[in-house]
Parts: sequence; C-alpha cells; structure tokens
Amino acid sequence: MIDAYIRPFIDPPLTRVGVLVAKTKISANTVTLIGFIFGLTAMLSIALGYPALGGFFFIINRISDGLDGGVARATKMSDFGGYLDIMSDFIIYPGLPLAFCFYDPTFILPAAFLIFAMAGAMTSFLAYAILCAKNNITDDARGKKSFYYLGGVCEGFETFLFLGLMCFFPQSFPTLALIFGVLCLCTTVGRILQTQAAFKN
Repeated sequence: MIDAYIRPFIDPPLTRVGVLVAKTKISANTVTLIGFIFGLTAMLSIALGYPALGGFFFIINRISDGLDGGVARATKMSDFGGYLDIMSDFIIYPGLPLAFCFYDPTFILPAAFLIFAMAGAMTSFLAYAILCAKNNITDDARGKKSFYYLGGVCEGFETFLFLGLMCFFPQSFPTLALIFGVLCLCTTVGRILQTQAAFKN
C-alpha cells in the first residue's frame, strides 16, 4: 500500500550500494540467489524452533531482494533476473507460514488460511502483469521493474512487516496470520476490480 511512497527513499541508497557490488563482478542474479538461500534458512530456523533467528535471516533476505535491483540497475536488467526475483519472493513468502506449522502444529489452520489468501494476492498480481505486458503498459511508481507492479492493500512493505512480526512475536502468529490474510483477500478483490476497470474492453 505504501511501496510507491517509500521507494524514492529506498532506491537511491540501494542503487549506490548496487554500483559498489557490481564493481566486484557479482551479478544481480547471484545476489537474488544469495537472498533466496537466506530466505530458506529463515524457514528452516523457524521450523526448528528459532523464529527470532528466522526473522534475522528474513531481514537479510529482504535486503538482498532490494539490493539485487540496485545491482541490476547499475549493470543490465534482464527478463530472467526479474523472473528469478519474483519466483524467489513467491516461494519465501508462503514458505514462512508453512514453517510455523512445524514450529507449532496448532498454527496449521491460521497458516493454511494465510497461504490461501496470499495465493490470491500473488496470482492477481502476476495475472495483471501479464495483461500489462500484452498491452505495453508500464509504470515505474514502485521503481524500475522487469514487469508491471500492481498496487494493493498488501504489497512488499506490508508483507515484510507482518512476516517479520510473526518471527519476533511467534505467540501472536494466529492473530497476525488472520489479520494479514484478510488484508491479502482485500488486496485480491481490489486487484480484480482494478483489472476489470482497466481491461473491461
């Protein structure tokens, strides 16, 4: 919801760091894969009973997710890089609620609801991007991306906030999962309405 507003403050420092990383010949895709490994490590840490440690690794995952874009802008953006980036995100995001099912089996129901709700938000996001690519529609409000980023109630910042809170306050997971899940459902409905308005013809 607020990604477009915080991007002007986040992108410049990430781009500066990205330029430094690019000088070491480390590619944007390598940064993405390193971040993905940290995301998987976050999942494993939570599943093994160390959610706060998982939260630490998740923060590194999110930093890497921003940094790979900075490296790409400093070198050359690629379609495969954009694909790799979004695939990484969409594996880690629902992966954290899944990890909480191993942390505490009583969390299975709220985790299942959240994963279901996230699936709708992610699918509506990607489906809209496909239609935009088909119709040559672009928008850099959320930074220069490989494809169109459709806004919603829950975007990158809100996802980071809720998943991070779950890691550092695991006892509140059911409540946070319910709230975040409802917001994801609202995002899905909102994106469907936006898509209908944009492509009704």
